[in-house]
Amino acid sequence: MQTPLQIAFEGVGHSETIEAWIREEAKKLDHMDEHITSARVVVAKPTKRHYAGAPYQIRIHLTVPGGADINVNHDPGIGKRHDDMKVAIHDAFRAAHRQLEDMLRKRQGHVKTHEGSPRGVIKSLLQDHGFIAAGDEREVYFHRNSVAAGGFDGLSVGERVSFSEETGDKGQQATFVRLLRKHTVD
Repeated sequence: MQTPLQIAFEGVGHSETIEAWIREEAKKLDHMDEHITSARVVVAKPTKRHYAGAPYQIRIHLTVPGGADINVNHDPGIGKRHDDMKVAIHDAFRAAHRQLEDMLRKRQGHVKTHEGSPRGVIKSLLQDHGFIAAGDEREVYFHRNSVAAGGFDGLSVGERVSFSEETGDKGQQATFVRLLRKHTVD
């Protein structure tokens, strides 16, 4: 990586062991593409859960020239698998690995690419998630943690957004959602 790896902890005490696990996983990504310019990893433990246990949330942001930024917001939901920090870190980096692999395939011309990020309109908003009506008539799920700059509470139905997506357990989901300003040109 061209700039040092940034690691932040939210609601979790700093640990050299956790940091070592993250650095080990980040090295694997760096071996895939030495052009990664920056990487930021956030380790969080959400405090508002309605069940026993509190899985860890891992967020990864990679900047790669010549491609869209890679964003992984690994919020595991209900279950015990991500009560183990090492498993949560491994799974989040595995998702980042897949996205980086897809980007490299596109760069090498093995996959058809489309201009820019997909765009759509906020179709519905619920307490902690919503749905985007994509321009190609699909409906894409997104979680509040996927909205840029924590802007979920400021969203309204009918607003235009751009988004990054991936296939999740239940179909397509937006991994990063950004509100488009009124002056944005299509």
